[in-house]
Parts: sequence; C-alpha cells; structure tokens
Amino acid sequence: MSDNKNKITQANHEFSFARRDFLKYSAAAAAMAGAFSMGLPLGAMAADATPKPGGVLRLGLAGASTTDSKDPGSWVDTFTFVGFSAIYNTLTEIAVDGSAIPELAESWTSTPDARVWTFKLRQGVTFHNGKTLTADDVVASIQHHLGEKSSSAAKTVLGDVAKVSANGSDSVVFELHSGNADFTYVVADYHLVIMPSKDGVPDWQAGIGTGGYRLKNFEPGVRMTLERSPDYWKAGRAHFASAELIAIGDGAARINALVTGQVDVINKVDLKTVALLKRNPNLVIEETKGAQHYTFPMLTDSPVFQSNDVRMAMKHAINRETLLSSVLYGYGLVGNDHPIQPGSRFINTALEQRSYDPDKSRFYLKKAGMDSLKVRLQASDAAYTGAVDASVLFKEQARAAGIDIDVVREPADGFFSNVWMKQPFTTSFWYSSLTADRMFSIGYAKGAAWNETHWDNPRFNQLLNAARGEMNDPLRREMYNEMQSLCRDDGGAIVPLFASSVAARSNRVAHGGQTAPYGELDGLRVIERWWQA
Repeated sequence: MSDNKNKITQANHEFSFARRDFLKYSAAAAAMAGAFSMGLPLGAMAADATPKPGGVLRLGLAGASTTDSKDPGSWVDTFTFVGFSAIYNTLTEIAVDGSAIPELAESWTSTPDARVWTFKLRQGVTFHNGKTLTADDVVASIQHHLGEKSSSAAKTVLGDVAKVSANGSDSVVFELHSGNADFTYVVADYHLVIMPSKDGVPDWQAGIGTGGYRLKNFEPGVRMTLERSPDYWKAGRAHFASAELIAIGDGAARINALVTGQVDVINKVDLKTVALLKRNPNLVIEETKGAQHYTFPMLTDSPVFQSNDVRMAMKHAINRETLLSSVLYGYGLVGNDHPIQPGSRFINTALEQRSYDPDKSRFYLKKAGMDSLKVRLQASDAAYTGAVDASVLFKEQARAAGIDIDVVREPADGFFSNVWMKQPFTTSFWYSSLTADRMFSIGYAKGAAWNETHWDNPRFNQLLNAARGEMNDPLRREMYNEMQSLCRDDGGAIVPLFASSVAARSNRVAHGGQTAPYGELDGLRVIERWWQA
C-alpha cells in the first residue's frame, strides 16, 4: 500500500510540473512556431567549419548577479567566467582534449619532486592599455589571491604556494610547500587571470587584460559588452568583432530570446524543452556530458547537521534515479556523494553506489536519537535549472523516512552571496574539475573558500596534502579512492547527480566541431573559440 501511495503522490507531482511547464513555455513554443512559419533569419542551415571574422556574438546567460565584480577573486558563476575569460589570459590554458597547454607562459619546467615550477613568459604580449606583459604583472596577479587578508575564491587553489617571484622580466618561479604534479592545471584556474600591475599591485578595477576582447561596459547583473582587441597575440582566435552578454535568469525568457533571434547562444537550457528545440532546424543543442554536478550541501557545523548520522539519514532519503529521469531527463548520471565525475582518471570504481533506502535512513535517525526530522531547504534555480523542482522531489522522497523538508524558494539574484554557505541546507552546483586535487581543494579542504559544507575531516585533509605531490600513480589512486569514500560516508554534501551541460545556439554561430569536455560553453571560452557562420 505504501508503494502505491508513493507512486500516486509522484504521479500527481509530475502532473503539476507538466501543467506548470506547459503554461511557462507556451510563449516559447509559440515563438518557435513563428520562427518556422515566418522564416526568421536565424542563419544558415549548417554551420561553416571555416572561421569567419566579424559579426556580433550575443549571449543570453544565466548566472549573473548584481553583486558581480571585476575582482577575479570574487567570480562565482557563468556570466563573469565567460565574460572575463575573453578579456584576460592565464599562464596555461586547458585545451579541448583536457590537457594543459601554454597560454601566457610559452613553456615551463619543474624540479623532480614537482615542488618548484618555473614558467617562461611569452614575448611581445601587451595589455589593452599598451603595457608590455612582464613577470612583475604575473607575480602581482597571483599575490592578489594570497595572504591572510585575501577573500579570493582561488586562495585555497593556491594554498600550496609558499612563494612566487620574478626571475628577470620574462620568467616566474613558484615555490610550493610540497610537490604538486598537477600545478600546470592549477595556474589555468579561471580566477588566476593576469592583470597589469603598478608598484606590485594589480589593477583589477580597470578590467584590462591581454585577452582577445576589451571591456567596453559592465553592468553587474545586467550586461557586459566587449570589442575585439586589434592586436591580440593569439593566432586563430577571437573571431567576432564584438560580443554582448545579457543576463537572463529565467529559463523561458532565455529560450524566447534565442528563438526570436535576440541572442545567438544561451546556457542552462531547461531540459524539459530540449526535444522542442531540436525540432527547430535553425538551432543546435550543445551537450557537454558530465560537465557539472549538483549538490545539496549541509553545513556540518550547524546544530541540525553536526551529527554524521543525520547526514547519512539525509543521503539515504533521496532517490537519485528518479531525479535523473525527472529533473535531468536522462542528461546525466547518478552521483555517489563525492565530487569525482564518472570517467575521471581517479574515479573509485569499487565504491558501492548509494541507493534510495528510507528504512536505512530511519535507522540512522534512530542512531542520532531521533524518530523524525524537520529541516528547511533553501532552494533556487540560480544553482541550476530545475533545482527547485529537484528540492520538491527530494521533499516527497524523504517523507517516507520520517524527514520533513520545508522547501523555501529563494530568488536567483544574490543567492550565492546571501544564502549559499550561510544557511544550513541549500542547493548548489559545481563545474566538474579536470583534476581530483582541484575539486577536493576548492570544495572540501579545511578552510577552503568554497567549502560549502564547512566540513573538516583530519584524515581527508592529510590525504589531500599527501596525494597532491605523490608521483607514484598507483599510490596516488589509493589516496584519492579513500578520499572519495570519506566524502561519501562522512562529508556534508549530498551529490545526487552528475549533469550534462546543455546549451543551445543559433546556426548563425559555428565552431570547429569539438568543444571542451568540461565546464560549459566550450570550457567557458565560447567568445574566443567560436565564430559567425
């Protein structure tokens, strides 16, 4: 009887979603039908693989906030990542095959223990204000994220750096506290852009970089406009004459903007609409598999989630398979309460997949001395499209375990600055990282700026430091395997899903056919890498 009751409840819930979505997206469907009948000039039927210079790229993006800033240490979401990645460069770049390749650094060497790294800078590179790039600019830009007073999100990423110094005008030396075999990936972090410096301080307020585009205007939470730098040093990149990023937080509004030709590219396509969009011959769906994962972070230092038994009860009270089909429409994979994506070099394949088990959830509640539990989940689609829907599904699933989840819908604007990491139980998302060390370092290490659960596990922190410099791959794998197990069975993050990143573009816009297998929008480099068809 209880199973039938749950199925009836689930069916009613899905019907309510379907009815609401029909109403919500009827305008988008009508606009799409109009595009078919009127033949709106959405571009050529097939993308041209030959780059063409010129044109304007217009992006309608989720992930903007009125709290956004030019300070690279403060960037937290897609809008700033994509926009500023076109303005600035980093020492290294992550290529579409996932390897670290030279960008502002033309080459590098390291000591055998991977503790000291020397980067030789590319010659002839200038900032948008005409200043020549030197090692002093790199040192100042990196030091912007270091120090006790730094609030940068990249502070933990650079936590292993003991000293950064110039060796002449064209070489920079990083001395680490301990070895890091992945350090070339570390300096490719999208926060670690290189800015012009004066008297040892980077001028981040000016928005001046060495990238393919110059900043013309930036209205936080509204829009950003860029124009191509005429003397960009990188050949075969930055084809558009200009670019405009428009903040569009609502999923239906983004689709309307795309199908009516107001924008050329949108991100975070609501998966309920993908089948409809595929019917439009002038639009292309861009899927990056496993590009991100979704979390329900529980603050481990909050009274309700201090007990790991309570956290384990929550982890067994969620039906991951149902979320995969109902929220992601199959565009992803189930998660196992750790952040290492399937297919990763160091994925722990021996770790048993956690499943929905209300009885086991009740068992852990009793271990915590509880017969039932009531918690508040502060949810927002700022985390990902469907985050509120996923939260409501979780609420219904957890009821069978004696857990009452009060879902509170939060506005998208300011969610990550006002709610996330401040309230005990929220929604969140992460771009999947190319290295296990980076993912663990920025989101799970003690004191990490983005440790969204305030988790502090001494064994985990010990392993993290040891694995970072371990040059023996089998031993390093053992360490990462144990760290995934610790996250799964002690950590504060429920990780139910690894999601594909799904964007959509007009056939007015083209690319070379292969895009980066990480992040979204070609590894956030869409403005530099794509062109007009």
